[in-house]
This record gives sequence, structure tokens and C-alpha cells, in this order.
Amino acid sequence: MVVQELTDNDVNRMFRALADATRRDIVRRTLVADVSVSQLAESYDMSFAAVQKHVAVLEEARLVTKEPRGRERMIRGEPDRIRQAQRLLDQFEQLWRSRIDRLDALLEEPTENQKG
Repeated sequence: MVVQELTDNDVNRMFRALADATRRDIVRRTLVADVSVSQLAESYDMSFAAVQKHVAVLEEARLVTKEPRGRERMIRGEPDRIRQAQRLLDQFEQLWRSRIDRLDALLEEPTENQKG
């Protein structure tokens, strides 16, 4: 049931990183365009250091990468990593739907009172 490319630690880091609204917003922004840490810091009501910590958590989860461009550090979202998370969630959904289908089939079976 586990997505092949992801270890349990990978999954834990990824979903822990995505559990925070600011980090999800950073991922959204960086999937659209590369953004500097300075630009990100301007967008939030928190210190530059706090934004850097959020980026570090996302980097550790491999949801973003940071690369130097001159004096700036540009942050880029990693769509392949998001796809991995989506595949994992899809597998959970398939399990859930299978369970619902089995329940539906069970409820459709005639009971002893209905047979006679």
C-alpha cells in the first residue's frame, strides 16, 4: 500500500511540512514561479528568519529546492514531489472506495426476512 519511492520518514516529513498553512502557501507560490526568500518574507506577517525556517522544513521534505542566484536564494516548488504525495493519497482513496463498495454489496444482499 506504500508508494514505492517514499519511505515512511519521507511521508512523515512531507505531510508534517504540508500541515502548516504558511508552508502550503509557500509551496503554492513556488510551483507557479521561482520566488526569493526575501519576496516570500515580504508576503507574510513574520520575520525573515521565520520564513527561512518554513523554507528549511519544506526543503527537508523535498517539496521545494533553494538555489543561489546572485545574492538571492530562489525557491522553486517540486511538482514531482507533490505528485508522489498525490499518488499516496490516491491509494488511500482507492482503499476507502473499495471498502465502501464492499459495504454497498453487503447492504444489497437479501436478508433472511427478505428471502421468503
